[in-house]
Amino acid sequence: MSGNGYKSIDPAVQEMLRIAEEEGYETVFSRAEEIKPCPIGRDGACCKHCFMGPCRLVGKTTRGVCGATLDTVVARNLARAIAAGAASHSDHGRDMALTLLAAAEGEAPDYQVKDLQKLLEVADILGVPYRDRDEKEIARDVALKILAEFGQQKGELTYLKRAPLRRQEIWRKLGIAPRGIDREVVDLLHRTHIGNDQDAEHLLLGAMRCALADGWGGSMFSTDITDILFGSPAPLKTRANLGALKEDEVNIIVHGHEPLFSEMMVLAVNDPELIEYARSKGAKGINLAGICCTANETLMRQGIPTVGNFLSQELALLTGAIDLMAVDVQCIMQALAPLAEQFHTKFVTTSPKVRIKGAIHVEFDESRALEIAKELVKMAIDNFPNRGKVRIPKHVSEVVAGFSHEYITYALGGYYRASFRPLNDAVIQGRIRGVAGVVGCNNPRSTHDYAHEYIVRELIKNDVLVVQTGCGAIASAKYGMLLPEMMEEVGPGLREICEATGLPPVLHMGSCVDNTRILTVASQMATEGGLGEDIADLPAVGIAPEWMSEKALAIGTYFAASGVYVLFGVGSPIKASEEVQRIMSEGWERTVGGKLEFVEDPEEIVRRALEHIDKKRAALGLEEYNPAKFGKSGDRLMLQFLKALEEGKEVSLYSAKSLLGA
Repeated sequence: MSGNGYKSIDPAVQEMLRIAEEEGYETVFSRAEEIKPCPIGRDGACCKHCFMGPCRLVGKTTRGVCGATLDTVVARNLARAIAAGAASHSDHGRDMALTLLAAAEGEAPDYQVKDLQKLLEVADILGVPYRDRDEKEIARDVALKILAEFGQQKGELTYLKRAPLRRQEIWRKLGIAPRGIDREVVDLLHRTHIGNDQDAEHLLLGAMRCALADGWGGSMFSTDITDILFGSPAPLKTRANLGALKEDEVNIIVHGHEPLFSEMMVLAVNDPELIEYARSKGAKGINLAGICCTANETLMRQGIPTVGNFLSQELALLTGAIDLMAVDVQCIMQALAPLAEQFHTKFVTTSPKVRIKGAIHVEFDESRALEIAKELVKMAIDNFPNRGKVRIPKHVSEVVAGFSHEYITYALGGYYRASFRPLNDAVIQGRIRGVAGVVGCNNPRSTHDYAHEYIVRELIKNDVLVVQTGCGAIASAKYGMLLPEMMEEVGPGLREICEATGLPPVLHMGSCVDNTRILTVASQMATEGGLGEDIADLPAVGIAPEWMSEKALAIGTYFAASGVYVLFGVGSPIKASEEVQRIMSEGWERTVGGKLEFVEDPEEIVRRALEHIDKKRAALGLEEYNPAKFGKSGDRLMLQFLKALEEGKEVSLYSAKSLLGA
């Protein structure tokens, strides 16, 4: 099923693409049309791991020059991608830990502990003493303990104990419990060198171990430290889409993934002296907005609007309204630099890991973080008078975001009774059919945002609670799907729960590293009782409808290795090998309880997701899902009552019988 022939279903994107076409600007969308993907490499059948090749295993060619089979090549290619993805998110976690350490030791004075309770919880998990100790001492020891787990050579990552006991036993039995984060990335890269591991199933076991080191290590550490330094998210309202830009204010975009830089930009744009300086240049104020997961980080904690997800980054520049775009790491297109040169926009790289030819480089240093942020804000203000033609789409939606797992338990049970018990009970009763994580990237090889939007709507219509992160969350934000008003499209049972708890049916849980929040929710649901003993027992699925990055493959793999059925859209990097497909589907389901499948059609993704949820419900002995059973309570009943009064019908204030047809 397509997105009605459009490159994007986002009206703001459509508007900017028309301008790009009329004025001759290339974008990721036009390049995707011009550059056809290599069908051999796309399916995983090309091996370029040594210079005897590249070897293309197609037609009658069934082995590479070294004798590697198609199954080995496909598994090896996937494993290398997973290693890169795990390294990227885990290195993000390392930077967070280094900054926590620097803050604790007084070397990064602009950062401090914002969530002491979260610090104490993490200290307890890590075995760091915290009673009667200074906050900075605890933070230092937590940071050192986390940093040690990157280089740890033996044993297990400490955070594995956050998983259900049954899950831990499975990992140990299979020998895939991660030892150390860097250890597993290096191990997998070593295995994929020519002449090493040449058994597809064994390669993929190593890939799971590496991915788990990210999911239950680097990324989970990152999420926790970000909460410690900047506060655990709680619901707030903000805006999404290009219409959040302001013609009469200085517009600054932060883009990338690490919040260390963007949080300082939030402080800088609110500096009274800089606001006054902006006014002196003719602007009414300073408007900070985000793209990609940097947007999600500042959105869910500070209410900073997002102007779009991955495929919107060039289009933001095309508005002519961006005075400065500052980027850190990951998902930043090199095309931004030459495009910025065609406008007045200052394009700035800030990470010591990232240089882009043609960009201004202002290296971010945590020891003088706010000072550097203020320098960049001043650069943007000075650039404001240089604007040319501005064309900002009017499309913008309101968003409610900021649902940490801590807040979800609070919403379900209050301060003294916070737990996942009400959620589990709702699943057991059948009001909630199951839970789905709909996450991941955008990909111009599919209609932008279409699969995200379609799948989320279909799931909530079928009483499936949806949790989201990353560019998928931004997609839902742009179409008003992160608002309570979505109740009109929600199944009757899920609607009852949302009305009773105040939770919307689609929960924004953060950036792509925050997929670990979803792992935590799944673990706590499993250990709460009533839904089995393991994550694999839950009526739950994970979906990445428009994936494109190596990080997505690592995420999908650590969810599958944790017992979740994972569905990826767009296309398959393992299509060339039926054996690898079998291993990752039937094989993984048998050994780890989860599986990873690639399914292009969004309708088929929904069908498989619901089928799996119902299968898990049946295995738990739960009542078969029946949407007709619920939906006659809460706000819906009150609305029916008010409508009946308006129509002049005789109804009793003290009885619902006339409304229920009883």
